Parts: sequence; structure tokens; C-alpha cells
Amino acid sequence: MNLVFIGFMSTGKSKTGEIVSRSLNRSFFDTDALIEERFCLSIVDIFKNLGEVSFRQLEAEIVKEVSEKDSVVISCGGGVVLNFENIVFLRKKGIIINLYASAEVIYERAKREDKRPLLKCRDPLKKIRSLLNFRKKFYSDYCDFSLNTDDLAPNEVADGILKNDVVMRSLLS
Repeated sequence: MNLVFIGFMSTGKSKTGEIVSRSLNRSFFDTDALIEERFCLSIVDIFKNLGEVSFRQLEAEIVKEVSEKDSVVISCGGGVVLNFENIVFLRKKGIIINLYASAEVIYERAKREDKRPLLKCRDPLKKIRSLLNFRKKFYSDYCDFSLNTDDLAPNEVADGILKNDVVMRSLLS
């Protein structure tokens, strides 16, 4: 089984995924990083020059590719849940883990970075709350297991995942 991380931006998907992949001696794939690598553009530039619709199409291509791999760890961009077909592909060989955090924690984490195109607005915290509110049902409906990362470092999140019965049963089956 693949381990697939979904959740809003800045919830720890990439860092946790890297730690989990090393712990399990599995390959790690970050869909956003693969998009940037494949198309030689940053996510910010893709949004700015091509728009969100084009980005989501590129994301779907990458998700389809990585979801066909075996026994890997995949970290998905926060909006991957907006296309149900992505979830269908990811679920075929994967257990889906939702990492979540409060809007305030996400804002504190995300404001340190300059690569969040959806937060290039007047009131980023309001935008986070709005997007979280819209996506929350997708994240919870599409996952097999959820973990709140508000007060946890990535290594603590990884430990919680690796000690979870649902995750471990899936890895052993």
C-alpha cells in the first residue's frame, strides 16, 4: 500500500511524508515538487501565468502517475481533493491520511513562506478560513485517518502515523 498525505497547506504533509518514507525505507513523492520539476516553473508562476485551472490539470496528471507506483509515500498539494478523480486514483493503491491544523496555526506557518499563491491577498487569514471551510468536508470524507498537527513537530506527526493501527494494518496487508 502507498501512504498518501492530504490536507490544507502548511499542515506538515511534505515534511512528515519525508520522515515517514525514510522510516519505512520507501520512495517519497511530493506532487507540488514534481509539478515544479516537470514544468520548470514554480507553483506561484504556474498560478500567475497559466491560472489555477491549468495548475489543477497538471496536478491531475502527476497524481495519476504517482498513484500507479507501489509501496511509496505521496504528499499531495492542498487542493488535490477538489478533483474527485485524484482521490479515486490515490485510493486504488493507497491509504489516505489527512493532516489538519487550525486556521491560525496554518497562517503562522504559511506566512513565513513566499510560495503560497492562494494567500496573495489582502487578508490571508480570512482566505485560509474560507478555503478550509470549503475543503474541510472533502478532507474528512476522503481520508482513512486524520491527525491534528497544531501542536506537533513533523517527527511527532510521523510517530503518530507510524503507531496508528489503521495505518499499520494497511501496510501489513
